[in-house]
Amino acid sequence: MKIIPFDNTHIEDIAALEQQCFAIPWSRDMFLEELANDMAVYFVAQTDGEVVGYAGMWHVCGEGHITNIAVSPSHRRSGIGRLLLGRLIDSARIQDMHVMFLEVRASNAAAIALYENHGFIRAGLRKGYYADNGEDAVLMSLPLR
Repeated sequence: MKIIPFDNTHIEDIAALEQQCFAIPWSRDMFLEELANDMAVYFVAQTDGEVVGYAGMWHVCGEGHITNIAVSPSHRRSGIGRLLLGRLIDSARIQDMHVMFLEVRASNAAAIALYENHGFIRAGLRKGYYADNGEDAVLMSLPLR
């Protein structure tokens, strides 16, 4: 498995993965916009040349804001999410970020456990955050200094 920077060659694979993983998926064009966004940092997980996951965040005013982490349903529970999250944290530290934030569905116990295992703490609740079903989001943070 390789974790590499996201580039134009990954757009179609990432857009397809997004459709599999999220109720409200980002479009192909949104990922093209992310490639042009100077604040965006994205990584792709590949196994035998196949894109099996990706993760991204924005660096904003000394903070890392995780936008998405997705792993192909057929490759979940194999450590890919852990590796992608670790790469985002490493990137934030290299860029001298002082904190990272993310929102996660309140019902997503596996993702919450992953984040907590990396030191994220629950920092709040965003009521009705998700447009598809009105589910709450848990706001989590990770101090880096």
